[in-house]
Amino acid sequence: LEFPFSPQTKHLKHHLVHPGSPSVYRLVPKRRTTTGTWTRITVTDRKPHQSNKTMVLVGETGTGKSTLINAVFNYVQGVTWEDDVWFEIADKDKTSSQSDGQTRTVTVYEMCGGGTVDLCVTVVDTPGYGDTRGVDRDQHITTGFLDLLCSHEGVDGVDLVGVVLKATDNRLSDRLLYVWDSVTSLFGKDLDRNMVALISHSDGMKPEDALRALEDAHVPLSKDQNQEPLYFLFNNRQTTPRQKRTVRHLQSSWQTSTDGLKELMDFMHKREPQNLKTTLEVLQERIRLESCIRKLKERNEAVEIQQTLIQQNHKDVKTCEEEMEKNLNFILEFQQVYKDIKDLNFYEAVCCLRCEETCHSPCPFALKPSCCKVMKDGNCGVCSGRCPASDHVKKPWKYVEKVIRVKRTDEERKTRYEQNKAEMEKKMSLLEDLEKNLEELTSNKHKSLHEAYGQVLHLDQIALNVDSLSTYVHLDFLIQKMKETGDAEKVQKLEEMEGRINERTKAGLSYMKKKIGSMETSENY
Repeated sequence: LEFPFSPQTKHLKHHLVHPGSPSVYRLVPKRRTTTGTWTRITVTDRKPHQSNKTMVLVGETGTGKSTLINAVFNYVQGVTWEDDVWFEIADKDKTSSQSDGQTRTVTVYEMCGGGTVDLCVTVVDTPGYGDTRGVDRDQHITTGFLDLLCSHEGVDGVDLVGVVLKATDNRLSDRLLYVWDSVTSLFGKDLDRNMVALISHSDGMKPEDALRALEDAHVPLSKDQNQEPLYFLFNNRQTTPRQKRTVRHLQSSWQTSTDGLKELMDFMHKREPQNLKTTLEVLQERIRLESCIRKLKERNEAVEIQQTLIQQNHKDVKTCEEEMEKNLNFILEFQQVYKDIKDLNFYEAVCCLRCEETCHSPCPFALKPSCCKVMKDGNCGVCSGRCPASDHVKKPWKYVEKVIRVKRTDEERKTRYEQNKAEMEKKMSLLEDLEKNLEELTSNKHKSLHEAYGQVLHLDQIALNVDSLSTYVHLDFLIQKMKETGDAEKVQKLEEMEGRINERTKAGLSYMKKKIGSMETSENY
């Protein structure tokens, strides 16, 4: 099969996607390996003498990053307008509404030219930020980029960071502010001279509105000798069918992209490549901060639960004490009347033994009870039982009533007292354990708080985007918790950082919170 390949591309394995003008071919990469959260695609191998340039592409979903990757490949392969052919190695971008449920990984494309452009280019493609799958998915991109930098087979230097956006992006929506904040939050300050704007869907004119939007969003682009932000223009119509009425415009669009790519390659040749030590440090610190904040919130929640338990136990102890107080006097004292015998020194008395009563005292004349004048018809007329005389005695003593104080235990009250006492002792023991545990939890909470504070300060020193939403979103919480410790100096520092945030960043934060809220809502169904 004959096909109009340029000499540099005849050796590439391919299959035809659709014929026509131009004919579009899908290339079969020589190697494709996935390591953790990133993938390496080797399209063409590097020759020993060839130098390599590395670019990282970042941006919103649907801005044309994949088309730009294809354009870079065609450029280094020396594909021209006259070849009437186009090669694709990357899938076309999907808009945020078209994104499916699959989570794309960070992808490294290795492509080497062999003709007019004797150069190897490594393109690191980060999946687009800000699609409908939530903040967790965006954090997955950060993790993938970190894994790439940490890997021995990854990327250890960068010549260019390209912020890809459409020439028509002239309005700073909350969503776009969030996307650009996420993008710039990936890098350290060491990349401030290597970040440029890559303008897609360009008509070849200076993208005034897009550049103004980038400036308003404080995206830190590299500057030219006139202190103007550096940008490169690209058009995305390489695969549009060439018809008689459109061919001149399409050829002009092709030339716009070719000029942009040539300028881009010249820029990378002139700029010193940056090692990613600080960027790696930023990524690690941001992930550590997220982990530390998560741990801090868990520990704060544990402290609050512990405090609630302690408060409840204090109430329970107080209730037990009140109940004990109510039932404290379970031993009752009262006066009791009893009968006793009182000796008579000079006379005798007649007493009823059955009734234990003195019937006649003194009784000086009767020789025996039956002879006592209180007896009538053989029975006593005085004692309660009107007992017979035989139940009586005449002795030198008599019955008297006396009063004695008697103690008696109220068993029901005693039981309540002892139950509450045992319960109080149990609660007191539990309270002691809870307070000891609270002390340990509070110590761990303060440790996490001060670790998070240190990470925020460190990011402020090394990050390209010092006002990143990923930091700002936690400041309110950190300030509140730091106030609880009474450390006024640290509170002041955090409040100064919070006060530095502008309205644009707050708008991006609003979008971020909406994403988090919608994600949490979807998880509840």
